[in-house]
Amino acid sequence: ILFRKTVVFVQEKFVGTTRPLRIFPSTKSVILCSRVANGQLSATFYATSCPRALAIVKAAVAQAVAKEKRMGASLVRLHFHDCFVNGCDGSILLDDTSTLTGEKTAAPNANSVRGYEVVDTIKTQLEAACSGVVSCADIVAIAARDSVVAVKILLLSLSLCFFKIGVFRALTIMLHCCIALGGPTWTVQLGRRDSTTASLSGANSNLPSPFSDLSTLISAFQAQGLSTKDMIALSGAHTIGQARCITFRTRIYNETTINSTFATSLQANCPSNSGDDNLSPLDVVTQNIFDNNYYKNLRSQKGLLHSDQALFNGGSADAQVTTYSTNSATFFSDFATAMVNMGNISPLTGTNGQ
Repeated sequence: ILFRKTVVFVQEKFVGTTRPLRIFPSTKSVILCSRVANGQLSATFYATSCPRALAIVKAAVAQAVAKEKRMGASLVRLHFHDCFVNGCDGSILLDDTSTLTGEKTAAPNANSVRGYEVVDTIKTQLEAACSGVVSCADIVAIAARDSVVAVKILLLSLSLCFFKIGVFRALTIMLHCCIALGGPTWTVQLGRRDSTTASLSGANSNLPSPFSDLSTLISAFQAQGLSTKDMIALSGAHTIGQARCITFRTRIYNETTINSTFATSLQANCPSNSGDDNLSPLDVVTQNIFDNNYYKNLRSQKGLLHSDQALFNGGSADAQVTTYSTNSATFFSDFATAMVNMGNISPLTGTNGQ
């Protein structure tokens, strides 16, 4: 995928033959994603062709999250918004051209989805290590996993600063971080190929909005082959990250299923008639820690978005929210499983895509 109005010719090699690679002009930084050729996803897909791929992505994501904590949530969301539109195929990265309308300008994505620059950086580093091997779709999937774990890495590294107060105290802090602060990890299946097409209409219709009720959320996830359990677990990604005022203004001024003190505390930063882009944390208590506090907030009617509180409002999701709020291990396990399930939505393999 190319992201700048630049014409680049690359030779694609297949078992003793060479042919020109298709050219895609676009609008930002130049990135060439791979042409993976296996028909089945595998955790070891790049073990031989690019053995340092996972380490390169992990280091770049850790650096990005250390620079801006919010980026962890942004990379998870980038993967989600990619997978829900014709599968996990990297199509969300495609910019508009004279012959293609991308997904970046869709209502759920415009001025909202972030992390493109991190993918750019990772791809540049991967090209230096193993040119034309790792697909952008796989980069997005790996980065989503590593961004959840990077919260733990960042906090562990910060704990080293406390050695001046004593080795025992510093090690105690590090142990606490290791046990309580990082998100879960999972094995990312690899071998996705990249789409050469995008769907603006799909992005506008497939992605659930922050104003969705429970039945709409369930239907949106079922349409992608994901269960209600997956949906509730994946919603827990809102334990990190922030949302714009425009997405929760109606809730804090007009809804009754919200803690009144919580609603009032948000109104100064989100006036009734201005400040659309002002940000508030999705989890006001531990916004930079991947934990189960999101579900505890829901039980106290402190969900920031309407779609958050819809998970705990006397409906069928209440029991699972309660379980996650009291058992972080169960949440972590189910979240990891759900992320794998989401990452398996309609990948392009074999000779499909590029």
